[in-house]
Amino acid sequence: MNNQANQTVEIDVLSLIKTLWKRKFLIVVTAFVVAILALGYSMFVAKPKYDSTTRIYVVNRQQEGNTLTNQDLQAGAYLVKDYKEIILSQDVLSRVAEELKLQEGTEGLASKIKVVVPVDTRIVSITVTDDSPEEAAHIANTLRQAAAEKIIDTTKVSDVTTLEEASVPTAPSSPNVKRNVVLGFLAGGVVMSLVVLVVEILDDRVKRPEDIEEVMGLSLLGVVPDIEKVK
Repeated sequence: MNNQANQTVEIDVLSLIKTLWKRKFLIVVTAFVVAILALGYSMFVAKPKYDSTTRIYVVNRQQEGNTLTNQDLQAGAYLVKDYKEIILSQDVLSRVAEELKLQEGTEGLASKIKVVVPVDTRIVSITVTDDSPEEAAHIANTLRQAAAEKIIDTTKVSDVTTLEEASVPTAPSSPNVKRNVVLGFLAGGVVMSLVVLVVEILDDRVKRPEDIEEVMGLSLLGVVPDIEKVK
């Protein structure tokens, strides 16, 4: 019984693979159509977004002079996460929104900001995404200045060092045309393959000699050959 069950599964799988191969033209055409749609969306519909990044270096000097101690480095590492929360605080965001006269307010501004703290570093990266490359750089630099003053006032550190100022991006960060086209091609092929498989599985018509034995429980005595295939 187990051998028969295993054999049935193998025959079904092979049958499904053969069905996919028979419908390969439809699958490929669908994949190309979806890829073309993804290309059109990326180039003509999707609004380009621009990323501008500024970085600050976090060091907490507890002693006078220019020498950094291990205690300074450890304290700076612990405070990095606090700095991230300060950067995204309402006080900082409202100051930036008011200074730049942004219409979206603090909530809209917060949705444009991404603060990243690499593991085991004291560097904080502030990335701003906007429809305008100039506006993205302007917001990033203004945010860095406002956040630096708030950090100094809150944590009582001597200063916040600017590692890198935000520059005007020359190319959009999104949409990624190549990635969207590839994903569209793959998605179209996969979806159409699933549709073909579902239709084949749900199709209960008798199409093979083996189907007669399975449905009616009768032994097959003979098969009339297809004359066209014989020729």
